[in-house]
Amino acid sequence: MPPALLIMGPTASGKSALALALAERLGGEIVNADSMQVYRDFRILTARPTPEEEARAPHHLYGHVDAAELYSTGRWLSDALSALAAIRSRGGLPILVGGTGLYFKALTEGLADIPAAAPDLRAALRARAEREGAPALHAELARRDAATAARLEPNDAPRILRALEVLETTGASISALQARTKPALAPGEWRCLALTPPREPLYAAIDARFDAMLHAGALEEVRAFAARKLDPSLPAMKAHGAPALMAHLRGELSLAEAADIGKRDTRRYAKRQFTWIAGQMPNWPRVTETDLESRVSAALALLNQAPPH
Repeated sequence: MPPALLIMGPTASGKSALALALAERLGGEIVNADSMQVYRDFRILTARPTPEEEARAPHHLYGHVDAAELYSTGRWLSDALSALAAIRSRGGLPILVGGTGLYFKALTEGLADIPAAAPDLRAALRARAEREGAPALHAELARRDAATAARLEPNDAPRILRALEVLETTGASISALQARTKPALAPGEWRCLALTPPREPLYAAIDARFDAMLHAGALEEVRAFAARKLDPSLPAMKAHGAPALMAHLRGELSLAEAADIGKRDTRRYAKRQFTWIAGQMPNWPRVTETDLESRVSAALALLNQAPPH
């Protein structure tokens, strides 16, 4: 049974191109590990594989969730494990690719079995977030669960709310519950690599890609999404570029200003992804080369090496 190959890296670093090249060469199937690419509403804005790319190799968990849903890491883990098992049953190589570090952490280190919060508790916390703002709840979380608060952005409302729900529901922190978990994949069942290209060329690629997205119809995609008038706290609402482009559609920003904000937010996200790789993936082999053949060669070599410990 071939090991699964896990490919992590910052946005616009070429992860999807590498995964597709490996899938074509090795008879692999690609599984999405990006928390925004699961939503069907934003094919262009989240840089999901194109229909032409999807026709070149099997792709799984792309655009399979409606933006009105609150898709969790736990649900992704269940979906990913089902996809992985099906790929292996066909004798294929599972290639999990994306930029959501928490997804890979759940897969390789485990995800705590945490009960769902009562609906009234969830509603009360959401009302507080709307009334007081996410930073105020983040400050409360920092007082009650410093370890979890330290790894969350002050405006990351969905995860802050979930951490507070867990405290209220179980009396324990998410950090403590997660420390007791077991990995979903045993060490021998996977190999991994992290793409860490030079930053300045990557940031230039991010800017160029955002312009290409606009040319390809990202604004029209956002217009259709905004017409749905969904809950602003939903994760899909935070897709990079979406808030600024929606502000443009409301007449609050010029298109150039919205594009600049979208590019800036995406560059900042890439910086956070570099930080995650450095802090949370210390044993993952780094691939700094930017040409595709060098990356393919590095991945092929890793598939024949011992698993990470």
